[in-house]
Amino acid sequence: MSAEYDTIAGPLDAELEISRSRFIARLERVEDEAAAREVIARIRAEHPRARHHCSAFVIGPDSRIQRSNDDGEPSGTAGAPILDALTSSAVSDVVAVVTRYFGGVLLGAGGLTRAYRAAVAEALNGAQRQRRAVRRELTISAAYDIAPLIEAECRRRGYEVLGAEYGERVDQQFAVAEEETGRLAALAAELSAGAAEVRQGAARYVDVAERS
Repeated sequence: MSAEYDTIAGPLDAELEISRSRFIARLERVEDEAAAREVIARIRAEHPRARHHCSAFVIGPDSRIQRSNDDGEPSGTAGAPILDALTSSAVSDVVAVVTRYFGGVLLGAGGLTRAYRAAVAEALNGAQRQRRAVRRELTISAAYDIAPLIEAECRRRGYEVLGAEYGERVDQQFAVAEEETGRLAALAAELSAGAAEVRQGAARYVDVAERS
């Protein structure tokens, strides 16, 4: 499981005009392949008169899922350079769609390749990135007089507080880095004199703040 990776914080747009052809790039953050294809279909519907809607997407912490589509352009002149622009920028969970309105001038294979890559690179230029990292969910079950102490110390240490359930005891949920799970368990034991119960949950990717 890759520890951390980057995606984009939000949608990105760019438009280039080359030899009277318009290249309109749209980049969006997506969680899976189905979501990426939904974005491609939506962009196509938004530009019904455009001749081409070329696309590529990269998904997963290890960028394992990679797809590209030339959408009628000569093979390798659109989807591949779009994909190259994404992978070169080291972002994942991103789909890019470049819509082309043909201007009547043939650009040739080299011209098309440069144009499609440049449109995506322009959209990525200055993009705000979002860091993704693995966090483990932990539930700490403690007495009512101890639970606030645990929560306060967890907040002070920067652990994410997910919520709490109240019954005979307080079950508080936290999300912490894998290397912090032992420290959090030790903290709960110290503050509760060993009476708190710690249960580990699933590990998942979440958005995190950049380290200072």
